[in-house]
Amino acid sequence: MNEETVTAFKQKLKAGAVFGPFSKTCDPGVIEVLAHSGFDFVILDMEHGPSSVETVQSLIRSAELSGIVPIVRVPSTDEEIISKVLDVGAAGVQVPKVTCAADVHDALNASKFAPLGKRGVCRYVRAANYSSMDKERYFSKAANEALLIVQLEGLEALKNLDEILDVEGIDIIFIGPYDLSQSLGVPGQVDHPSVIEKTTEIVNACRAKEIAVGNFTETAEQSRFWIDKGLTYMSFSVDLGLLYTGAKQIVDDLKS
Repeated sequence: MNEETVTAFKQKLKAGAVFGPFSKTCDPGVIEVLAHSGFDFVILDMEHGPSSVETVQSLIRSAELSGIVPIVRVPSTDEEIISKVLDVGAAGVQVPKVTCAADVHDALNASKFAPLGKRGVCRYVRAANYSSMDKERYFSKAANEALLIVQLEGLEALKNLDEILDVEGIDIIFIGPYDLSQSLGVPGQVDHPSVIEKTTEIVNACRAKEIAVGNFTETAEQSRFWIDKGLTYMSFSVDLGLLYTGAKQIVDDLKS
């Protein structure tokens, strides 16, 4: 992903809410449809989806050509996966299951070149235009502008929230409402008062540190509720869920 696109996305994020679904398919055409629908970004899901790094590379190409920002949710802080998806051009990585400052440091080390991190160095990759990009520009600027999105999902992360937010280099904190609901003993009840209370606690702490914060929503009402509380990185539903909802509505209308 070119640095101008990432910079523009960061500026848009500061100005207001941006919207994007998770994608669990392996079809570049679906990514194009999401872009043409007007979404700002798409989260290519390697944690709960079937994509490999090779598949993700094709999806990133589709995203770039159609004008939507490709974020990859990696399975963990694993250095090899994070480095590879950035090498093939991801605009950023979304790292799940972060519970402490050490997890954030692992993600930073995997996603940033020195002095910010310890990412493996190679300029013969897609992100550096296969070495045609000036290497000084690639290593010192473009590659270090990749977004780092840290996903908080449970009580352990809440307990360590202050130390997590004190780590420099986080672009966005993302709250996983379903896993958070499970850790609070109300699995799946993302609108439960205890989930809303803990989510609000995270939001307030992030805003105090001037760190952008996001959430997963499934209705326009949920989105408006959290935008009013200051969230800006709004993940809305999943591509297959959107397909099902639209198809089901059409079938119900036809059969009525």
